[in-house]
Amino acid sequence: MSSKERPTLGGTRIKTRKRNIAAPLDPAAFADAVVQIYLDNAGDLELIARSIESSDLNFSRYGDTFFEVVFTGGRTQPGTTKPDEGDRHPYSIIECEAKRDVILPSVVYIQKILRRKPFLIKNLENVMRRFLQSLELFEENERKKLAIFTALAFSQKLSGLPPETVFQPLLKDNLVGKGLVLSFITDFFKEYLIDNSLDDLISILKRGKMEENLLEFFPPAKRTPEAFSEHFTKEGLLPLVEYNDKKIFEVKLKEMKSALTSQIAEEAGISEVIETVKQHVKDAKFPDIEVVRILWDVLMDAVQWSGKNQQQNANSALRQVKTWAKLLNTFCTSGKLELELIYKIQVQCYEDTKLMKLFPEIVKSLYDEDVLAEDTILHWCRKGTNPKGRQTFVKALEPFVKWLEEAEEEE
Repeated sequence: MSSKERPTLGGTRIKTRKRNIAAPLDPAAFADAVVQIYLDNAGDLELIARSIESSDLNFSRYGDTFFEVVFTGGRTQPGTTKPDEGDRHPYSIIECEAKRDVILPSVVYIQKILRRKPFLIKNLENVMRRFLQSLELFEENERKKLAIFTALAFSQKLSGLPPETVFQPLLKDNLVGKGLVLSFITDFFKEYLIDNSLDDLISILKRGKMEENLLEFFPPAKRTPEAFSEHFTKEGLLPLVEYNDKKIFEVKLKEMKSALTSQIAEEAGISEVIETVKQHVKDAKFPDIEVVRILWDVLMDAVQWSGKNQQQNANSALRQVKTWAKLLNTFCTSGKLELELIYKIQVQCYEDTKLMKLFPEIVKSLYDEDVLAEDTILHWCRKGTNPKGRQTFVKALEPFVKWLEEAEEEE
């Protein structure tokens, strides 16, 4: 070999790297194939499910298109609910009657498909989200069908469908402002509660992060508790109205407790605290009995308790009673409310070991401060109805009761 000749590798072929060539997307052909399955089986969903199971169609690639065919009968134009070119079938959810017994088979059918092809749940989410964000493009009757389908989907526990997929897309300002969302969600609530309890509905709302924000379904001008109550009472959903009223009550109760706790911790004047209570009572329309319970809870929560030192705990509790007696006296305006206060003290002393032995001293202190009348105390001893620790407390209060009875006889 000449020194100037280049060496060669005889018989060796240098391989070039092959490129992955993706097949072009063809959702139209896929949609036509699915439509044909519907037509071939005349809308029989059981037969359609079997045909889909045995087909070699690429569902992983065209999952969204599949659910467009299920819901609307054919492919929809990108970003809309309008029909696209191609074949269509008349057995879709949108084309059927707006009745639960007619729509339920479609829910069961989709459930079967998802069990065999669980990866399609994301495609179902995509399509439902798109349709719910475009409610204004559907006719009123079509929106009702979507609401019924959605309610049945949750009622049948459709595989993996998360509530936020349904509720969050609805909160578009234009949809809410037109009242479309309120109409949809009302149909959804009514349909869902046919087979499920209110607790089940609340659980779904919590998972969808809507339990605390039900008023967001209402147009801005109607976002008031009164409008909520009026609308859902008219629609026959009184349990939901009562639930919402209770939630509002609890929130306002918490606000009042927080305000009182802060004022007591800051050692605000009694007159200022009394005005705070009156304002909250006026705004929230709290029942008098509830006010008495709240006041006692707040006062006892503010006591600086000292571990196992019983005498120190007794002194702290009695000092608190004496300091805020005027506050209690302002709102214990009848024998019934005074009796409710005794019951409240009775239960707390029974359930809290550090207060167990303080019951007679607290009652006597409240009598001395003119919060409790002797008639109320005697009535509790003779006819009290709450059994918690009653025998123990009546016996502990005997000396004081005997003194009251003797004073009553002398008068």
